Amino acid sequence: MIPTVEWKDGIVRMLDQTKLPLETVYNECRDYETVAKGIKELWVRGAPAIGVSAAMGLALGARQITANSFDEFWPKFEEICAHMAATRPTAVNLFWAIDRIKKFVQKNKDKDLNAIKDLLVRESQEMIDNDIATNRKIGANGAVFVSDNDNIITHCNAGSIATAGYGTAEGVMRAAVEDGKKIHVYVDETRPVLQGARLTTWELMQENIPCTLITDNMAGYFLYRDMIDLAIVGADRIARNGDVANKIGTYSLAVLCKEHGIPFYVA
Repeated sequence: MIPTVEWKDGIVRMLDQTKLPLETVYNECRDYETVAKGIKELWVRGAPAIGVSAAMGLALGARQITANSFDEFWPKFEEICAHMAATRPTAVNLFWAIDRIKKFVQKNKDKDLNAIKDLLVRESQEMIDNDIATNRKIGANGAVFVSDNDNIITHCNAGSIATAGYGTAEGVMRAAVEDGKKIHVYVDETRPVLQGARLTTWELMQENIPCTLITDNMAGYFLYRDMIDLAIVGADRIARNGDVANKIGTYSLAVLCKEHGIPFYVA
């Protein structure tokens, strides 16, 4: 499992995904401004990963604040939250994380400021641990739909580097392999940013999961030739009625799967 973002010796380390697959570089963030820059410039991407990165950035920012009382601390912390919120205005998990951290701070406002700062680090780490646990459950639940020797097609990147760890769509693949099943994954390149080509293929290769990179408009050919058993993708957001929002191109793949009678799963 490839760490996306992590605490290490008081520093937030972020995998710079803009440099993949040619370089594996971890940027060291010593202040919240650098974390915010990383979110804005796509060092980190994927809804869960953005959320936990923001939480870590806020914990780091809290440590930068000099204040003698909570009343003095809170306005400065709100400014940091506003700075973080401006990085990705359409990222729902970003605002979920900021809201959770702000409520956590208010809940603990009667504590010593140093204690609050330490608790924020623990809270952000707990958010990472919870996301990984959730992904593992998704993987375990989804793996039952994968049979031995299945050929899977996927779109975009929903692996460990799009989350706090383990992954959603790729978590299902990873769990199937952990169950002893042999699989082969066909990866759409996913234009225009090529998350499939640059990230998913690289990540599967790191895990020694056999994969083939294809252009987006080749998917129909492979489905028509009966070379795909099922499709698994992630989701940026799922509405209460079951509608799914995901990377552009997901809809086209879903329609192709329906036309050819291929199961289409959203992790």
